[in-house]
Amino acid sequence: MAILIIVVFVLGYAAIAFEHPLKIDKAASALITGMVCWAIYVLSLQGGHDIIHTIEHGVSGDTGLRHHMFDIANILFFLMGAMTIVELVDAHEGFAVITDRIKTTDKTKLLWIICILTFFFSAALDNLTTTIVMISLLRKLVKDQKTRWVFVGMVVIAANAGGAWSPIGDVTTTMLWIKGQLPNVPSLIVDLVIPSIVALLVPLTILSFTFKGTVERPETKEESGHFLNPTTSGERSLVFVLGILGLVFVPVFKTLTHLPPFMGMMLSLGILWVVTEIMHKGKSKEKKASLSVISVLQKIDVASVLFFLGILLAVAALQEFGHLDTVATSLNKTFNGNIFSINVAIGLLSAIVDNVPLVAAAQGMYDIAPAGDFAANGHFWKFLAYCAGTGGSALIIGSAAGVAAMGLEKIDFMWYLKKISWLAIIGYISGAITYYFMFL
Repeated sequence: MAILIIVVFVLGYAAIAFEHPLKIDKAASALITGMVCWAIYVLSLQGGHDIIHTIEHGVSGDTGLRHHMFDIANILFFLMGAMTIVELVDAHEGFAVITDRIKTTDKTKLLWIICILTFFFSAALDNLTTTIVMISLLRKLVKDQKTRWVFVGMVVIAANAGGAWSPIGDVTTTMLWIKGQLPNVPSLIVDLVIPSIVALLVPLTILSFTFKGTVERPETKEESGHFLNPTTSGERSLVFVLGILGLVFVPVFKTLTHLPPFMGMMLSLGILWVVTEIMHKGKSKEKKASLSVISVLQKIDVASVLFFLGILLAVAALQEFGHLDTVATSLNKTFNGNIFSINVAIGLLSAIVDNVPLVAAAQGMYDIAPAGDFAANGHFWKFLAYCAGTGGSALIIGSAAGVAAMGLEKIDFMWYLKKISWLAIIGYISGAITYYFMFL
């Protein structure tokens, strides 16, 4: 059974990678993979009592399906809340506040502007939310889909690099911060910001030499002559500001209450919902129909949410089988405890399986030492935050930002592998080498 679950995972992964040749939506492949992996895991246990115990409590008391579903539900509700807020701002043409200020149509200049914005937005918000926001912006700035894919691919790299050095920018950095491995936030930021910048600037510079020409912007609704935007300039600005403040509020809410991030996201959505309802209450039904949250909810990409559900469940099943712990232990033995090599390998592995269980395995394998590299704020933990945060950019499916981009823009797995992966890997290795020469 232990081998069978790996076979199923690999086949499911292949089906996702070859979505276009197979003409089977990746969400369907991910769902089948996730459910079959868990079925194999449960059937591998002996006796009905063990099956019920696993579902209710988990094998080791704090794991199991219920525990994983809580974590996965956090991500899914967070994603749905963020997507709804972004779609609501978009419905009000709120992103015109930014797009109207970006005048250039030069590909290289626009690429630098988008990537720098993404890098710092990701540190202030998080890489997943930032990716969703930036994709909405790019849809207003770049008409051609394949050209936009290049921008989105670099957004994934920039979002993951920007999130790695912030305690709220990437879930793995947040895990290390909350669980005591990286309690000193200023030290974390100072030590990781330069390698993270390098991880973005190197691929960005390389791409700048070949990514030339100009972009064509999509025709706006006003220009098309078919639709007059029913919102005023003040309304657009208000919804945009409230939407961004709502997203920024999420990490603040989490820090203050220690509640899951999705609750802060849903609180922000609820406030924005009330404000927009009051804002449009005097308008005719026809005018406010497209501006309501109810209307916006119909635009949410449910297939992307289901894709997340399937792939996260599949990885969770591998974790329950102990495969990820085995990988972490094998890395430690293979590299003879060399923290640089171990973390670089973990980062690259996180492009294949989720970085969260890999980091969790490392946290369980190594205790916080009184002093040295494994002490609180030690170099092992800081370098782990960098590697786990940025390594996932190597594959489109390797990070939450990548998965969101893949779902929202329908990016082909193989296209990303050919066009973006090598840039991401070069940036990742460059940042890792930078950290090595800075501290190790």
